[in-house]
Amino acid sequence: MVPVEDGEVWAHDSGAPHGRAGDGLPLVLLHPGVGDSRIWDPVLPRLTERHRVIRYDARGYGRSPAPTAPYSLADDLVAVLDHFGAARAVLAGSSMGGATAISLALRDPARVAGLALVVPGVTGAEELVSRKFTAEVGRLAEAGDIDGIVALVLRTSAAAASGDDPEAEAHIRAVIPAWFANHPHLVPDPPAFDRLGELDVPCVLVLGERDQPEVVRTNEIMADRIPGCRLVRLAHSDHFPTLREPAAVADAVLEAYGAAR
Repeated sequence: MVPVEDGEVWAHDSGAPHGRAGDGLPLVLLHPGVGDSRIWDPVLPRLTERHRVIRYDARGYGRSPAPTAPYSLADDLVAVLDHFGAARAVLAGSSMGGATAISLALRDPARVAGLALVVPGVTGAEELVSRKFTAEVGRLAEAGDIDGIVALVLRTSAAAASGDDPEAEAHIRAVIPAWFANHPHLVPDPPAFDRLGELDVPCVLVLGERDQPEVVRTNEIMADRIPGCRLVRLAHSDHFPTLREPAAVADAVLEAYGAAR
């Protein structure tokens, strides 16, 4: 467990790959809100065979305790980097994790050597998110209808599946308690959407063509605003690219790492 302000988070450091020097930049994996750090399992072997990889569960997710005090996702990322002695790192962030990676790159660019953004979120773009979806999640939450929330997310964010989708369903069901536990304590990081043009770091952005239309459009705008960003479109992915097309996601992350400076 890694200490963070007024709490702790579970984290794991793979260490340097066998037979390789340990002085390379670490690669830090940041998970989405629809899954914990295990969402990266399908791509992890290709990443750890080449690089030192650090991943962790945000508060309330996976193996990390729920928060009991106000906290910031970007502040917790800094605490994890400091704990592992990572002065600089390449950040690979999915959805919520992408928003956190962008927040730190804007706040402290010296600490971020490269960005791999996978169906990323971004603070300050809430008006681009489907209000209908948000309202429906809120209604179901008030009714205590967990099965309804799971079904809604499967219909919208996991639309690339054909028929039953037990893997995505398991990820969604496991993180819903974190949504409720974290909401009263999470302090949003500052708006970043209108500052994307300030990013000065190699960046690869992956979008899923079968994601929610609002997410696809936001990701397109983000890629256009980030200087020099390469946009990768995955035709068979929704909001779970690491489950749908893990090889393509690994390629994108390794590309971003290779361009890091």
